Amino acid sequence: MVHIDILQLIDRLEELVDRGWHLPLSNKVAIDEEAFLNIIDQMRISIPQEIKQAREVQLEKDRYVAQAHEEARQIIAQAREDAARLLDEHELRKAAQEQAEAILRKARREAARIRAGADEYAETKLRELGQRVSQLQRVIQNGLSALEERRARWREEGMEEEAFPDKARSEASEGPERSAEENPSAD
Repeated sequence: MVHIDILQLIDRLEELVDRGWHLPLSNKVAIDEEAFLNIIDQMRISIPQEIKQAREVQLEKDRYVAQAHEEARQIIAQAREDAARLLDEHELRKAAQEQAEAILRKARREAARIRAGADEYAETKLRELGQRVSQLQRVIQNGLSALEERRARWREEGMEEEAFPDKARSEASEGPERSAEENPSAD
């Protein structure tokens, strides 16, 4: 599957509006509905890609944490082996104990540092991704709101039939039952 960047799709929406037919004596633009709906469908497909990237960031963080645990386990195992070799005499035992504790402290600090770095990296990536998704939601919502406002103005100005003659004919053929269903307050 070809990955299409959501920002490219937004650019295509802008181009669609720019190429639209400007209605005389108004700031209204008629656009190709099929092209618009095609771009919206592609946006719906692209957004799950952004979510997939967030999952990949989480998996990468988990790998860093697992690696830190493994390194800590190896350091601890090495420290225990070193300590066991030094148990021949009392002074050596004491030195081995101190060295093992120092190695354990170092291993714990290193594991904590690696975990903190992995958490920070994952948090940064997730925040960036969250911001991108929020931006996309705002852009999509603004676009849909602008279209709805435009249609409402057309209805008020009686231009909807001119802008969408096929829609006006289909609504006329459905008769008053449909308009009563859609507007229950008219009763």
